[in-house]
Amino acid sequence: MRVANRLQGLAQSEIRRMTRECERVGGINLGQGICDLPTPPLVRDGAIAAIRENRSTYSFAEGARELRDAIARKLARDNGLQADPATEICVTVGASGAYTAAIHALLDAGDGILLFEPYYGYHLNAAVVAGLTPEFATLRPPEFTLREDALEAAITSRTRAVVVCTPSNPSGKMFRSDELEALARVARRHDLLVITDEIYEYIRYDGRPHLSPAAVAGLRERTLTIMGLSKTFSITGWRLGYTVAPAEMTRAITLVNDLYFVCAPTPLQLGAARGFDAPRSYFDELQSGYQRKRDRICAALRRAGLEPIVPEGAYYVLADCARLGFKTSLQAAMHVLETTGVASVPGSAFYRGAEGEKLLRFCFAKDDEVLDLACARLAALG
Repeated sequence: MRVANRLQGLAQSEIRRMTRECERVGGINLGQGICDLPTPPLVRDGAIAAIRENRSTYSFAEGARELRDAIARKLARDNGLQADPATEICVTVGASGAYTAAIHALLDAGDGILLFEPYYGYHLNAAVVAGLTPEFATLRPPEFTLREDALEAAITSRTRAVVVCTPSNPSGKMFRSDELEALARVARRHDLLVITDEIYEYIRYDGRPHLSPAAVAGLRERTLTIMGLSKTFSITGWRLGYTVAPAEMTRAITLVNDLYFVCAPTPLQLGAARGFDAPRSYFDELQSGYQRKRDRICAALRRAGLEPIVPEGAYYVLADCARLGFKTSLQAAMHVLETTGVASVPGSAFYRGAEGEKLLRFCFAKDDEVLDLACARLAALG
């Protein structure tokens, strides 16, 4: 049986590969972005209550009204965005499902979609399967600064959309207001759709504010905002995300969302809606807890001779593995795993070319006891 041509050249990501290798040696998985922190009782108990109340039928394709209303209140409070929950919000099967629905609803086969390197592999592979033409602009470490002239140079006659992940997976980069203003100018000049992935918006460090691109002057009407609940409430397996966009875009996204997924799980939507009513202290403690984890893993990496690029947000850190002396980042990742029992992801998973071959990505969204054991094991590299 032949496989569809659209899958030619695609393979399961190196993230999944390293997870399997980690399981083989019984190691600690700091590769895949699996958050093993507990779900807040408010969210958990809300879902349980919905199940007990037999709220288990389909929701609307655009999502349960209770969740869309909660999202609209949250957007106004935390993002400076006014969105009509009836016409401008669509609940999806994870942020990944939001991205898939959006690119099929708003772009045509052959359209160019610009990704910033280092990129999240799903953004690339889903675009390829959709028949889009990936284009790239490389942001250089350690600051990963977006320069207007470099962005302008990356635009081609095919380019229809640009993807902005902030805070970024894998780099932890958070885009500043001046960078987003530059993006707005380029987007206006070339009539581009801006697709944002902001799923790590509440995981940020050193007092940095999260800036939603849609809140920047000139971007609201051309921006599709993707956000999610998985990271904020430690419910990655619940698969809940959402889009925020002008009504015409949202109608198209909802149509594709209905076609591909029907709806996100209803009782889980209702549980997640409770989460936005959590006190401010919950979100503050989420940030401070992750900052302590970030600081511990960065200190351990320095002791191991793997200089970290300290992230501004999200729960990943890129580290320079050049000292290990391997030709490829996959070889370096396997050496770290075999030597210490700690899995990472090769930097090549986030770049087209050689820029990623001296980098490894570590995920620190782990229970403190597990993370401390991983940090101790990394000392074997020192």
